Amino acid sequence: LPDGHMLALFGIGAVLMRGAGCTINDMWDRDYDKKVARTASRPLAAGDISTFQSFVFLGGQLSLALCVLLCLNYYSIILGAASLSLVITYPLMKRITYWPQLVLGLTFNWGALLGWSAIKGSCEWSVCLPLYLAGVMWTLVYDTIYAHQDKRDDIIIGVKSTALQFKEDTKQWLSGFSLAMLLSLCLAGINCNQTFPYYSAVAAIGAHLAHQIYTLDIDKPEDCWKKFASNRTVGVLLFTGIVLGNL
Repeated sequence: LPDGHMLALFGIGAVLMRGAGCTINDMWDRDYDKKVARTASRPLAAGDISTFQSFVFLGGQLSLALCVLLCLNYYSIILGAASLSLVITYPLMKRITYWPQLVLGLTFNWGALLGWSAIKGSCEWSVCLPLYLAGVMWTLVYDTIYAHQDKRDDIIIGVKSTALQFKEDTKQWLSGFSLAMLLSLCLAGINCNQTFPYYSAVAAIGAHLAHQIYTLDIDKPEDCWKKFASNRTVGVLLFTGIVLGNL
């Protein structure tokens, strides 16, 4: 497949699989969501749609995602199918560990492995693993910030998160995750001969994350949401850096 077609396929696949993850999450959590102010209006929690309707919707998402997957090589089909166990189980992790954000990271960054194998037919682990690790560290940053919005409700209903684990030490942990992310991105870049625009983007991401963490107020839900949402800039910067670096 030409690069443009592959990029479009992965864009569609990412939306479908993340969407499926969110659907499964809302299905598992419908009773919890009713008790949290921010999530009580979600369709399943509010009773706007039934569990059966959500199953049908999920079936549609996964069927379309399978169509995308079947466009790829055999190695990628097996690798992609392997992610399904994570997609189904990650929403349960908040019941059993204070590190559900780590499992979310392992789940939502699977595309870092799949993208390479879709083009090359297998994974170059010296590039794919650092890239995957960078994604996991990034997820730990933005989803810990996200979890701070709900910490009061989470304590009451017994849901665990890194926000409750780190408490007042959150900024030190986020700084550590950010550093690990930046080092992993550099290592991935070195191992696939990336060029100046890529490293410029990584530096810009470092500056963005530093500002984000420094100005974060973990006790203001609206600020947590603002900082969480600003991570789209991190994604845009990295994507731009990779494209320009390869050009």
